[in-house]
Amino acid sequence: MSSDVQSSAGRSAVGEPDRSGEVTALEQVVIRIAGDSGDGMQLAGDRFTAEAAAFGNDLATQPNFPAEIRAPQGTLPGVSSFQIQIAEYDILTAGDRPDVLVAMNPAALKSNIADLPAGGILIVDIDEFTKRNLAKVGYDSDPLATQEFEQYQVHAIPMTSLTVGAVEPAGLGRKDSQRSKNMFALGVLSWMYGRPIAPVEEFLDRKFAARPEVAQANILALRAGWNYGETTESFASRFEIAAAALPSGTYRQITGNTALAYGLVAAGRTAGMDVFLGTYPITPASDILHELSKLKHFGVVTFQAEDEIAGIGAALGASYGGALGVTSTSGPGVALKSEAIGLAVMTELPLIVVDVQRGGPSTGLPTKTEQADLLQAMFGRNGESPVAIVAPQSPADCFDAALEAARIAVTYRTPVMLLSDGAIANGSEPWRIPDVATLPAIEPDLARANGEGAHLPYARDPDTLARDWAIPGTAGLEHRIGGLEKANGTGDISYHHTNHELMTRVRAARIAGITVPDLDVDDPTGDATVLVLGWGSSYGPIGEAVRRMRRGGHAIARAHLRHLNPMPANLGEVLGGYRRVLVPEMNLGQLSLLLRARFDADIQPVTKVSGMAFRADELHDALLAEVAGTLATTEDAKTRAAVAAVVKKGERA
Repeated sequence: MSSDVQSSAGRSAVGEPDRSGEVTALEQVVIRIAGDSGDGMQLAGDRFTAEAAAFGNDLATQPNFPAEIRAPQGTLPGVSSFQIQIAEYDILTAGDRPDVLVAMNPAALKSNIADLPAGGILIVDIDEFTKRNLAKVGYDSDPLATQEFEQYQVHAIPMTSLTVGAVEPAGLGRKDSQRSKNMFALGVLSWMYGRPIAPVEEFLDRKFAARPEVAQANILALRAGWNYGETTESFASRFEIAAAALPSGTYRQITGNTALAYGLVAAGRTAGMDVFLGTYPITPASDILHELSKLKHFGVVTFQAEDEIAGIGAALGASYGGALGVTSTSGPGVALKSEAIGLAVMTELPLIVVDVQRGGPSTGLPTKTEQADLLQAMFGRNGESPVAIVAPQSPADCFDAALEAARIAVTYRTPVMLLSDGAIANGSEPWRIPDVATLPAIEPDLARANGEGAHLPYARDPDTLARDWAIPGTAGLEHRIGGLEKANGTGDISYHHTNHELMTRVRAARIAGITVPDLDVDDPTGDATVLVLGWGSSYGPIGEAVRRMRRGGHAIARAHLRHLNPMPANLGEVLGGYRRVLVPEMNLGQLSLLLRARFDADIQPVTKVSGMAFRADELHDALLAEVAGTLATTEDAKTRAAVAAVVKKGERA
């Protein structure tokens, strides 16, 4: 962080930054807002994100919320939080630990205070620190008065009472008035970081257009928070973070689920096909349905089915009819869809199966992230039923990953598993809107009647091994299709053992032969002996950890897999070029298992299954341990510690 600088004269309008006082210039900051799940933390965080995006900062966000729709008020299970990192340079994650923590009640404080470093700014709604609320989370007395909190810059603000007083002109009752305190907190943060609040006011007017009194209350609370920062003397300084020097273009803030929806639409337009989404709502994939349902004017049809099986059945039927069939779900839904995915393998029809991974098994952790569905995607069907697998690396990358999944599905007539996860789906970052004219072409190459005899639905393209895709009802292209084994060429039902072996091997060869780019390796000096190989949402934390290692003088290489089946053709050569390959995953080592089975390389998993994404400092510590020669024992130690902990707890019981 740079030294303090004096700003120029400010503006006098309410809600516009007054820069006449001292302003501290920062390169970046991490802010976390936490409170009850019904307190509007996600809305406040989303609006601050929009302010940062409009200002031109680079940013990354990570929401965290409970699975319960409304957990008991003021309890630890009900805490919802939103973390954002904004910076004047290119960043890769939402940050490890917050520099600023806004805690709206004691539960939010207790859940998050361990992450706030010494010297960090702590803003609390002191009105909520009642004896009853403190007791709910195990505090015997006000923790803010203890010596432990002297290490923080504490700002105890009576947000609730100030909000109630500020919104009185709106004519709401006290309970409804209190619901606007998230906007008070947003007003304080907007003042602290020099962000105008006029765009937020415009948003609130639109959002609550049907209830103008609610819009007025929220705007009054927002202004009250901003004015509190302006008039109080408790803040020693305000802060300024310059716009980032991003590549030229038109940007918008985007979440992973939204980017994925847009990518599917773009794929449909590029291929000249309608997009059909057959799905059943499930956290954290439901926003794909919500977003696509708004885009019917782009040739999109959305169908909310009665269950997961019906959803994929409809999507597969749409593919049979010549549309781009898509189904979206999470891990439990993939389990239910497995038989229909096998049917898509047998019928060799394009199908995109979006799996937004979450913590499992069973219902597991519906609102927490994990990467534990890789082996399910690879092998979770009966028989030899290979499918292609693609994984985006960040929220914005979901757009390109969806395009790639569609290219593979349509070109090779195969189901494609698109493995996103909760961290990517709910996180957001700037996305440079592409020029549609530059998007890669997708050619369906549908079968056409040639009048030269009976149509052979399993006649194959010699380059891709893709079968002819004939649209039902096309004269001269009548054919048989279904889940029973097909005879080579004719598609007739066949139980012959030699035909089954032939078709099984051809189906496998078709997937293995999918053209994917070679793996790019980031190894600037060429001297690295350690490679960090990731997939999915580990991209950002790996990148930041490697940056820190290089700043410390260590040569570390990194690479990231988008294509998990088939894998890049040069992967074996890449892995063999390094003494050790570290593979961070939010599972117990699934990609490591696949790599060890296929390649002669020293593969070392680095795992995490807490329901939270990797932090860069965790991976930095792992890399330091690797350099020190102590990493190999870490994974076994984690398991031993977990077993010891539960055994000890059982003995106490």
